[in-house]
Amino acid sequence: MNLHQFRFVQEAVRRNLNLTETAKALYTSQPGISKAILELEEELGIDIFARHGKRLRRVTEPGQEVLKAIDIILREVANLKRIGEEFSKQEAGTLSIATTHTQARYVLPGPVALLRRRYPKVQVVLHQGTPEQVARMLLSEVADIGLATESLSEVDDLVTLPCYEWQHALVVPRTHALATVDRPSLEQLAVEPLVTYHPTVSGRSRIDAAFAKARLKPQFALEALDSDVIKTYVRLGLGTGIVAEMAVRDEPADGDLVCHPVGHLFGQNVSRVAFRRGAYLRHFVYTFAELLSDRLTRALIQRAMSGGGDDDYQL
Repeated sequence: MNLHQFRFVQEAVRRNLNLTETAKALYTSQPGISKAILELEEELGIDIFARHGKRLRRVTEPGQEVLKAIDIILREVANLKRIGEEFSKQEAGTLSIATTHTQARYVLPGPVALLRRRYPKVQVVLHQGTPEQVARMLLSEVADIGLATESLSEVDDLVTLPCYEWQHALVVPRTHALATVDRPSLEQLAVEPLVTYHPTVSGRSRIDAAFAKARLKPQFALEALDSDVIKTYVRLGLGTGIVAEMAVRDEPADGDLVCHPVGHLFGQNVSRVAFRRGAYLRHFVYTFAELLSDRLTRALIQRAMSGGGDDDYQL
């Protein structure tokens, strides 16, 4: 048995047992993949896949156990490569960060700039998406570290730690009736056309839950992934905006938008950092995490990665 066979099996499962797509993803031939998998099954003495003719139909029960072992083996092979890179290039490498649009725009610029000053030979790659996409990028090893508000803590194969708390803010044009209301109510917001985040990002679930608990049905005029997009449409008069508070911190006090915190309506949100469970983290990954929050330390992350608990401190 060899690593090529393991990769073929793992990728075939990722591609929903479509060997044509598997071959394309691995830049090889479909017959070669079929042959390699059959040879591995013969060596193991079990069927990893149930077949109908030449087509793979499902993963067998022993195949499920084989897949678990393959995942561990390939993960450790990737860790070996990282260890080699770590000690051959102490001050260089690539830090891949998966995060949401709001975090990338309003939270990460400072920490990324500080990291680059400390490690000028480290290339930073930002991958932006929904929290679910952030989780997938971590699991598929596209990213070393993830940062998002929702979903990450629900994925078993990720180690997550709370990074910081934040609340939502109401954003309206200065001429809007709510501009002078410091603590708006849910009833006041329910009759307004709302411009806010898509249900998959930035604490939107708390907004929906608050209205549902109050038995109010809000009117959503526009949903977006990006805070700047929301503010643009608020400026155009499309509706009343609800954004993450970090998206309005730089708005001038005498500008065209008025912002009011609405944590009293929607509560506090927790942004979390995440790592793939069992991954080997290079030294500058730890440094970057420490730059994100003074609560995050290398020792804390290592303890969590070794199974010491994901929530070892309170915000």
